[in-house]
Amino acid sequence: MTPERKKLMNILILGCAFMLMFTAFQTCGNVAQTVISSLNSTDFHGSGYTSLAIIYGVFSASNLIAPSVVAIVGTQLSMFFSGLIYSAYIAMFIQPFTWSFYTLSVIIGIAAAVLWTAQGACLTNNSDEETIGRNSGIFWALLQFSMLFGNLYIYIAWKGEIVISERDRRTVFIALTVISLVGSVLFFLIRTPSASRLQPQEDDGGSDSGVSAEGNMSSQSNSSRALNAFVKSIKLSVTKEMLLLSVSMAYTGLELTFYSGVYGTCIGAINEFGSEAKSLIGLSGISVGLGEVLGGGIFGLLSKNGRFGRNPVFLLGLVVHFLAFYLIFLNVPGDAPISSRDGTDSRAFVDPSQFLALFSSFLLGLGDSCFNTQLLSILGTLYAEDSAPAFAIFKFVQSISAAVAFFYSNYLLLQWQLLILVVFGFFGTISFFFAEWGAANSRHQEIRYGSI
Repeated sequence: MTPERKKLMNILILGCAFMLMFTAFQTCGNVAQTVISSLNSTDFHGSGYTSLAIIYGVFSASNLIAPSVVAIVGTQLSMFFSGLIYSAYIAMFIQPFTWSFYTLSVIIGIAAAVLWTAQGACLTNNSDEETIGRNSGIFWALLQFSMLFGNLYIYIAWKGEIVISERDRRTVFIALTVISLVGSVLFFLIRTPSASRLQPQEDDGGSDSGVSAEGNMSSQSNSSRALNAFVKSIKLSVTKEMLLLSVSMAYTGLELTFYSGVYGTCIGAINEFGSEAKSLIGLSGISVGLGEVLGGGIFGLLSKNGRFGRNPVFLLGLVVHFLAFYLIFLNVPGDAPISSRDGTDSRAFVDPSQFLALFSSFLLGLGDSCFNTQLLSILGTLYAEDSAPAFAIFKFVQSISAAVAFFYSNYLLLQWQLLILVVFGFFGTISFFFAEWGAANSRHQEIRYGSI
């Protein structure tokens, strides 16, 4: 097998492993609050929203130490052990206890930071200037398919269920745990590639076994790289462009919370949907996934082409999301996010419609793909020499805002949550416009002075 085919195979394995892991984890997050609502009449007392707030809060802080962990352990083992922690969190729902629920919420936040840092290193180590765009697209597409399969399983398994029984809960989470474990094991199929032209100085991808005779020098080098990345992150975080983009990044965290945890819970709480309510959570996740896959493919190509610029795509995402929020406001009762295990009998402004609920899910996924593809594109353009610190800031801001959103989702009615999304979406789009115009001016200046 040629080196290029070997690298492509590594990317395919990486994408399939993440697809399986997040098929399990995203499905778990989508149904967690609904499942917990059925548990809170027992000795278990917890909140899915609070758990996810803890996860994203710890995830944000752990981005500061994740590069050091990956440098010491290596990308392959970092992803494997992080995957085991993801599996443990999912398995906890088989026989949940309040203490284990919140303890694993903290641990998985650390694992998430290590996992995504290692993923970035693996993707970079298996790419060069010509293949980084293609490989990123392959990984994105495979990852987004995770929105489809687990939620389809939920739809089939919970069809006709009013309250999630202990037997149904255990069956679902045993299956999800096995799927997550299979994804973790797949990381061992990734083989160490030859040095990438993107990072010729790095050698932390692959199996990373043993300690060489130059172990002390290697350790010192790893520490220096981790320290340099931290210093660069601090410096980049206060630049004009990054401050502007941080508003857009914060919005992606807020809307991530809404479509991945809150909205599915709202649909499952609408008693007007009858026996279909719980299974509709799965269909909602599938609809979000379809929007993500479609948008990721189309807008990823537009971003690569660059003919129309990023602003029109970002603006389209805002329009699509505003339409989704308006339809949700009309269709979903205001108390749906915080209703009890018995659901809500309230009505919004129209009779609850399954079609509107699922169409809104599709729009949420489509808009999310607009924002993420353009943010990834502009970060890669503005910070080509400092991509790791730049993407670390992205994850830091996104996860902080997601943690805040999961916290307030315990208390705020739907209309107030939608208002927060509208305000941040509007200002996030305006700030992205200014950052994009700045990037365009920089490119024009480079072309102008380069031609003199």
